Amino acid sequence: MKTDSIFYQLFQTFPRCFFDLLNLPENTVNNSEFSSVEIKQLAFRIDGVFLPDTEDKLIYFVEVQFQKDESFYSRFFSEIFLYLHQTKLTNNWQGVVIDPNRQVETANTSRYQEILNSDRVKRYYLNELDNIESVGLKTLKLINS
Repeated sequence: MKTDSIFYQLFQTFPRCFFDLLNLPENTVNNSEFSSVEIKQLAFRIDGVFLPDTEDKLIYFVEVQFQKDESFYSRFFSEIFLYLHQTKLTNNWQGVVIDPNRQVETANTSRYQEILNSDRVKRYYLNELDNIESVGLKTLKLINS
């Protein structure tokens, strides 16, 4: 998908915009390395993973979803849990979903409600980002225009 490669290049080149989205301190970006990860066996592909440099920091699983997909959360959580299963990493994790707007959001989330309501998953809608100061966030919002 075109937007995936744009976000991949943006996060690869300017990872600060991702951490600005999460409203995390500036030094957080220095503690992670961004890459696209293929999970063996089922050939799932996570849009992006920010792997921290120490075990006490979060792994961030990033999915950019610009099309309605009723099986999105099933796939997203399968990818995350398969990745965690196949690695020896012990870090805690957070899933980050970036949508252009709420209309793209999957309607039936009841199977995942507890996890979606927890701090494990953060959902961002680009059209709702207001009062943006960061150049990175302005760039993310511009892609949605």
